[in-house]
Amino acid sequence: MAVKCENCPLRSKDVFQSFTAEELKFMQRFKVGELTVDPQTTILMEGSNSPQLFTALHGLGLRYKLLEDGSRQVINFVFPGDFLGLQAGVMGEMGHSVEASSRMTLCVFDRAELWSLFKSHPDRAFDLTWLGASEELFLGEALSTVGQRSAFASVAWAMLRIHRRGMSLGLVDRGAMALPYRQQDLADALGLSLVHTNKTLAKLRNRQLMHWNDGVLTVSNVENLAIAAGIEIEEPRRRPLM
Repeated sequence: MAVKCENCPLRSKDVFQSFTAEELKFMQRFKVGELTVDPQTTILMEGSNSPQLFTALHGLGLRYKLLEDGSRQVINFVFPGDFLGLQAGVMGEMGHSVEASSRMTLCVFDRAELWSLFKSHPDRAFDLTWLGASEELFLGEALSTVGQRSAFASVAWAMLRIHRRGMSLGLVDRGAMALPYRQQDLADALGLSLVHTNKTLAKLRNRQLMHWNDGVLTVSNVENLAIAAGIEIEEPRRRPLM
């Protein structure tokens, strides 16, 4: 049975902004059901024009583009609360694909109602703008990482970002979180070879900064991992939940 918006488990997370009663009623009308998919299922395909929008409710995934030579660029990692399909909703087609990395449950929304949201709920429309700006901010940081940071700092940055997202969602227990991604996913995100990624992870492990094995990421010292990444630890911004 689909979860009603008023009972959404994500609403209890401090990282998400609260709804007004009117916004909650609209979101319940906007939602048309739920979809559960297995790992490696394509949720949205680059170039497609899906009639549906999604919010990740449970599970992790990733966004990626396929290049002309067949290689893959991972653009971002998908966590619970992430809104999927906005590109197709606004621009007519997806500029990248979205794939489940674990078993995922997604809230499904009718894209035809998107313009009703813009007309009748300007605060919710601003939330969509905020989410788009947040993606742009992340992509700018990711591009700086790929272009300017060393492999050691890049991998440290990515692991810290993933771990901090997990912490904000209550996915971390005593420093450890389930991580269904593969080392190849990380390599494709950072523009590194799989061998270089593996060696860099080993360096981080040997320095007792983090450990990623058997689908579990453990960060033993967040502060030192941030130093290795060359960034300061910031509290996560409260974000809209669609």
